[in-house]
Amino acid sequence: MIRAYIALGANLDNPAAAIRNAISELRTLPHSAMVAVSSLYRSAPVGLKNQPDFINAVAAVDTSLSARQLLDALFAIEAAFGRQRSVRNAPRTLDMDLLLYGDSISDDPQLTVPHPRMHQRAFVLLPLAEIAPAAAIPGQPALPALIAACSDQAIARIDD
Repeated sequence: MIRAYIALGANLDNPAAAIRNAISELRTLPHSAMVAVSSLYRSAPVGLKNQPDFINAVAAVDTSLSARQLLDALFAIEAAFGRQRSVRNAPRTLDMDLLLYGDSISDDPQLTVPHPRMHQRAFVLLPLAEIAPAAAIPGQPALPALIAACSDQAIARIDD
């Protein structure tokens, strides 16, 4: 089994419900087991600023699926939630990114792990640190230093 970390985000319709429902879908992935799920976080949009705030979380799963199979499963869940891919950083009903797949490094056009911008995003780093404070991003400093470098990004944990 490989430990994989998955980022979830949404800002359309009822984003908190979408994230919770997507987490339920992750629990049903074949050959996989949910290990941990972070709290929900509210974050300001990146890129396209004139859109609603996002709700974000990170989940950890142990899986025997290949990275590509896991990514395909994430895309299928996104599609079931009505995800439409238009312009980069556009509003969305659900976004799921494969952040880390064990200690694998891949720079394939179809699959890049670690996720190429995860080390620059507070909405990924804070939930990741909550569930896996010792997680390492290959080629990057430790999580506390990365989080400090993102301290100008608006993010808040949501109390359920």
